[in-house]
Amino acid sequence: MLGLYEGIRGRIGTVKSRRGLVILAGVMLSLAVAGCGTSNKTSSQRWSSPPKMQINKSKQYDAVVKTNYGSFTIQLFAKQSPITVNNFVFLSQHHFYKNDKFFRVIQPFMIQTGDPNNNGTGGPGYQFKDELPPKQPYQPGIVAMANSGPNTNGSQFFICTGIQSETLNSDPKYTQFGKVTQGMSVVQKIAAVPVKMNPQTHEQSMPTKDVYIESVKIQVH
Repeated sequence: MLGLYEGIRGRIGTVKSRRGLVILAGVMLSLAVAGCGTSNKTSSQRWSSPPKMQINKSKQYDAVVKTNYGSFTIQLFAKQSPITVNNFVFLSQHHFYKNDKFFRVIQPFMIQTGDPNNNGTGGPGYQFKDELPPKQPYQPGIVAMANSGPNTNGSQFFICTGIQSETLNSDPKYTQFGKVTQGMSVVQKIAAVPVKMNPQTHEQSMPTKDVYIESVKIQVH
């Protein structure tokens, strides 16, 4: 099975609109395109610039993510990645992630969500810079931003679920902003959802069942 994932390292991306080309570590076609359903949202919120800093880096922030498969908690890295955590808190407080699907699932690697279009092409309307290098290795439970190149973070993120995520450590270019501290069994349940081939990428990563975020609640300690 390793052959299926050879070269997958460094290819967790977002897909640009038709006005731009996909930029993903030299690959010709993004492996991020998946789950080509339309958004469940009645409207898509968009902003022209990243949110102003509102978090207090000295405090602890947790995100309780409720899905139709159960809930899990992410401890957010406010000190390590304040810009990214501030962005995630802002989007969560504006219910941006409600009904977003886990549109890309590769069980021994990661699960990806955070796109209002549910297919890898969407975002909040702005981009912001990376916060690198990470202070801990990519491993199961780590939460990081997907991107389409340097400093192109928006709203899409992924959760590492298996040993293949450790291949990212040789070229760490995805901003880490949290880790799952409770409910990892729910994350693994999502990772175990049956998948089919994505007709656009020919990648076996498109879930055959809808798994989506119902809410994200931010807790401050």
